[in-house]
Amino acid sequence: MRVLTVTSLYPNAAQPNHGIFVENRMARVHATGRAEVTVIAPVPWFPSTAKVFGAYADLARVPAREERRGIRIEHPRYGTIPKVGMRVQPALYHAALARCARRLIEETGPFDLIDAHYFYPDGVAAARLADALDLPLTITARGTDINLIPTVSETATRAILAAANRAEASITVCEALRAEMIGLGADGARIHTLRNGVDLDAFRPPVADRAALKHALDVPGDAPLAVSVGGLVERKGHHLTIDAVAATPGLHLRIAGAGPERDALAARIEAMGVGDRVRLSGSLPHAALADFYGAADLSILSSSREGWANVLLESMACGTPVVATDAWGTPEVVAAPEAGRLATRDAVDIGVQIARLMADRPDRAATRAYAERFSWDETVEGVLRVFGESVDSRGAGATRATVP
Repeated sequence: MRVLTVTSLYPNAAQPNHGIFVENRMARVHATGRAEVTVIAPVPWFPSTAKVFGAYADLARVPAREERRGIRIEHPRYGTIPKVGMRVQPALYHAALARCARRLIEETGPFDLIDAHYFYPDGVAAARLADALDLPLTITARGTDINLIPTVSETATRAILAAANRAEASITVCEALRAEMIGLGADGARIHTLRNGVDLDAFRPPVADRAALKHALDVPGDAPLAVSVGGLVERKGHHLTIDAVAATPGLHLRIAGAGPERDALAARIEAMGVGDRVRLSGSLPHAALADFYGAADLSILSSSREGWANVLLESMACGTPVVATDAWGTPEVVAAPEAGRLATRDAVDIGVQIARLMADRPDRAATRAYAERFSWDETVEGVLRVFGESVDSRGAGATRATVP
């Protein structure tokens, strides 16, 4: 089965951590040998690589094409228009996508299925392409495409529902997103929940002495340490995490991530006078996160919205329990005492749950054993089943599409 995956959420040479959860799924699907995956990961056009432009310059540094984990990846550019961009984004995205898809078909032959990740604009543009190529379509909902975008744009909501109705199948990473899609008006019979897994080889309890790992983070080896991993944006709630840790005597905190809230968070830490215990560690390579989690006594996630928070399972796989806010799919991840504790999205309650977890910490081996229930194997089999059913539903006599 030749699968064309379409998503703007995919790692690249300039942004190695971007959308790594999509790569983790599709690389495993490709590795089975039962599907040959090619990826088109469009990138917003930006004219300059000058460092003064920050994250925008990273977009300009993304290569036109590359190969990762045996998968060919194309990065066509598409235009974005400030202020009105959300309304026209699917059309601009589709124009770049269609040109690239036609070239790929000419070079490598036709595809059997289009597989999109994130409903807007990715899924909407992919539905247009699937119509042009007369191909079956699957779309995976990832989180804010369903739990945020429909709350701010009726136009986007209509487009999302049209794409869901066009798709042979939709996939959600948690039951909470599936229920929300049904509430929006999508057909529940064609929505499948296939949660993300965790790489149990990459994320495992540390071999190094944990005290040494703490010292590497400038934390005393005998001091309790909490970590938090996620972009420095409001919805990740790092400000609440800082407040909760500040109110917990003796607890140190290291936050790994980058984003527009960095200066505000740094100012908050200084104003609260906790700079000796709370630090911003910047963005860490994905390969460095295992030791980061392994050094900690607990990890914290104070998000307002999550589909399936991979950072929680990564922490658990390293033997580190979590305190996480009760948001969307998170209760499906933190579903047993050995996993950690849930909190309301309030600094006081987050602090209460931190104190309770520290007073009654689960055995680290039990936390690791809990994470082992979430390997990728079941999810990959589910994805391949949905792909096969979607192709079959187009009819055994259907011909594979060529360039329209």
